[in-house]
Amino acid sequence: MRTDKPINKLILDLDSAVSETYGQQEGAAYNSYFRCECYHPIFCFNQDGDVEAALLRGGNVASAHDWWEVLNPVIDRYRDLDVAKLFRGDAEFAIPALYDRLEAEGYRYAIRLPANEVLYREIAPLMKRPVGRPSVKPVVLYHRFEYQAASWSKPRTVIAKFEWHCDELIPQIGFVVT
Repeated sequence: MRTDKPINKLILDLDSAVSETYGQQEGAAYNSYFRCECYHPIFCFNQDGDVEAALLRGGNVASAHDWWEVLNPVIDRYRDLDVAKLFRGDAEFAIPALYDRLEAEGYRYAIRLPANEVLYREIAPLMKRPVGRPSVKPVVLYHRFEYQAASWSKPRTVIAKFEWHCDELIPQIGFVVT
């Protein structure tokens, strides 16, 4: 992290990437999602886009595989920093152990949640297209509710985002656990 300016909050972002390989490179493997021989590294970035930690992994591992090896040292490094601590991640990091770890360290988080039948049932009453002529701009609505998946230790807040576009019959919907 750069030290030339004061830090008023820490935002960590965990993400994986594909690094395609050619030839016989040690540790490279075929990844069916990316459809190539590759490495599948995982990175932890801060709010300035600096890499806080990284791990080179074989191409045949899941996106969140070994997340703790990358995130735990970063959490430890900033444990005594007295600022707001935030975390964001894509749906591959929707892992109960990750939620528990972040909560234990006082991090607030926003992690995309894969949709499921229970979440869709929760928002079913809101699935009606807004009345009136379709707007040229997307109509964006949010719905907040408590939810507890069977694998979670406790209920957590989930936010559903609806985007109604004028030329689409159904909205684009995303869920975030926080």
